[in-house]
Amino acid sequence: MKNIIKRYMDTSLILRIAIGLAVGICLGLWAPKASFVAVFGDVFVGALKAIAPILVFILVISSIASAGAGIGKRFRTVIILYMVSTFLAAVVAVIGSYLFKMTIPLTEAVEQAAPAGLGEVFKTLLNNMVSNPVTSLMNANYVGILTWAIVFGMALRMVANDTTKKVLTDLSAAVSKAVAWVIQLAPFGIMGLVFSSVNEYGLVIFKDYGKLLMVLVGCMLAVALIVDPLIAGICLKRNPYPLVFRCFKESGITAFFTRSSAANIPVNMSLCEKLGLDKEYYSVSIPLGATINMDGAAITITVMSLAAAFSQGIEVNIMLAILLSFVATLGACGASGVAGGSLLLIPMACSLLGVPQDIAMQVVGVGFIIGVVQDSLETAINSSGDVLFAATAEYREWIKEGKEVKF
Repeated sequence: MKNIIKRYMDTSLILRIAIGLAVGICLGLWAPKASFVAVFGDVFVGALKAIAPILVFILVISSIASAGAGIGKRFRTVIILYMVSTFLAAVVAVIGSYLFKMTIPLTEAVEQAAPAGLGEVFKTLLNNMVSNPVTSLMNANYVGILTWAIVFGMALRMVANDTTKKVLTDLSAAVSKAVAWVIQLAPFGIMGLVFSSVNEYGLVIFKDYGKLLMVLVGCMLAVALIVDPLIAGICLKRNPYPLVFRCFKESGITAFFTRSSAANIPVNMSLCEKLGLDKEYYSVSIPLGATINMDGAAITITVMSLAAAFSQGIEVNIMLAILLSFVATLGACGASGVAGGSLLLIPMACSLLGVPQDIAMQVVGVGFIIGVVQDSLETAINSSGDVLFAATAEYREWIKEGKEVKF
């Protein structure tokens, strides 16, 4: 048994995930009644979601409490990169929507309540920030977790002695080790998740909403393969694609199948460690990215809102489209504080374009239908972008200092 485990651990994780992916597809197509396979996916995602809040809380406190000088500049850089990337993603979505204008067949309206405007979005966001820290941990409210972790970290930085900081460092290392064990189960988890998707959905979602889905996917790929690498390339003054593809391979694939940015936080932190980034830095920037780096969400909000307007025969001029990009950017950053994520922010953007609320909610219903692809790719782009820009911000400082940078 020890030899089997050793051989398993010595094999590349990416190769193991690829094998799990292939096995999951085969079982989904040829053994659809093997429902027990889906349990592996449920257990894997459940384990990641369970450990992620603790990981973020402990690592952020430990990192801030013992952070060295000069780390604040990197945080400013990564926040700017996150926000610029999200805004440009919304702009790309506007361009894509105008190039491929579409009307969509509408479905039944969903019954979930959507926020009426940005004020409601940010009210929810602020309430989540000051939510009880224990409740935030229990409910995986990452806005609250991040807020309180920063507060406690800054307080400990001022009052803790070296012994206390050493305890926090050891506790952080222990949680990271537990996460590493969970990540080793990824091949089995991906197998179960892929089996469930192939078994349940097949290709039926492409029948009625294929064009809309193609525009969404096209915009997301344009951002992931052109816009984000361009931003990273300008900052680093070198070819960013080796770093981009590594982030896709080691972060995006897992995020695509888990469809949860929160569940992918441990995966992203593990990748940052492999990239040689400073733990004091990435333990804060990665959870922060999961909250405000929302390229995919901005694209979804923009494309779906413009599709709703075009379906109603509403003309949207360029100035209104630019304003929509700003609204989508700000709304996407608040998406984590709204039940339902990016889809339930569509009515807020639709109200800017003069689309009636009942029509907007029907478009949300369409979003849920195509969500198996839309949400998967959205999460993959968001999550891989978190690592890309966290690495870009730190590598930029390395280059200024004359240090060697290897992707």
